[in-house]
Amino acid sequence: MIKDSRGEIINIGGGIRERPGGGMLIAGNARFDKTSGGTFVTYHGKRLESTADKPIAITGTASALHAADWDGDGDLDLLVGDIRGSVYLVPNEGTAKAYAFGKERPLEAAGKRVHVGGDAGPFAADWDGDGDLDLLVGAADGSVAWFRNTGTPRAPALAAGEQLVPPGTITFGPDAPREPRRGTRSKVCTADWNGDGRLDLLVGDFATQKPHLPEPTPEQKAEHEKLRKEMDSLRPRRTALLGKLFGPAKVKDKDERDTIQKEFMALNKKVQDLRSRLPRDYDNHGWVWLFLRDKEK
Repeated sequence: MIKDSRGEIINIGGGIRERPGGGMLIAGNARFDKTSGGTFVTYHGKRLESTADKPIAITGTASALHAADWDGDGDLDLLVGDIRGSVYLVPNEGTAKAYAFGKERPLEAAGKRVHVGGDAGPFAADWDGDGDLDLLVGAADGSVAWFRNTGTPRAPALAAGEQLVPPGTITFGPDAPREPRRGTRSKVCTADWNGDGRLDLLVGDFATQKPHLPEPTPEQKAEHEKLRKEMDSLRPRRTALLGKLFGPAKVKDKDERDTIQKEFMALNKKVQDLRSRLPRDYDNHGWVWLFLRDKEK
């Protein structure tokens, strides 16, 4: 993990936060440790106890990184996108061989913070060929935006974003497509793919696709329907247990919570077993799409 000039791990948008419903949410590199004395979470050298009154949950910020000499001073800075759709600059205040990263700051375009709706995936490139770095950003909906640098290589200034690629689509469940289709969470790279002297666009995504499975027999269809009905019958109890563990009226007594937790885990295991005996409705995929530059532009 990369540290800044203060020796702190760079964790854009991360940290420890109080949750509105009680407890704490840790965004970053944390780990659970269950012992006879309780459940603890270790985060950046801190050891915190997770209790029934103050449970701890762990998440990330879906960081997407590109290293580029953003300020034209001969060393690599960091551009970091997060799950909320913002893009941050982490300036290298050291040298090309002795990095010293300063405090992150959000990038702005046309006087407003760069924001693409979610899952920002930044990439710096001279898209318009004028000698300075522009900013391209992939977004949660699968689109790609271009923020033109109207400043200089040493002092970038970004214009408002222009959409280069429209949003994609994603379908979970039995209606997933059989053929490849552009998805979401786009991540960007540029290259002169066809050697015509102009940058083209490569876009990675997250997508779903219906698996190519043989048609089930009548007997198999009947068995699948039976399994689905059994899964449906388990959902109300699972919802009730979730409410007791995490809802507004969650149980606080440790022994009772342990009992509920064991039942919940057993129920989940049963659901997973039933699901494993059913044909998959879809598979997750990640495609890379090539967009060649229009010769007229």
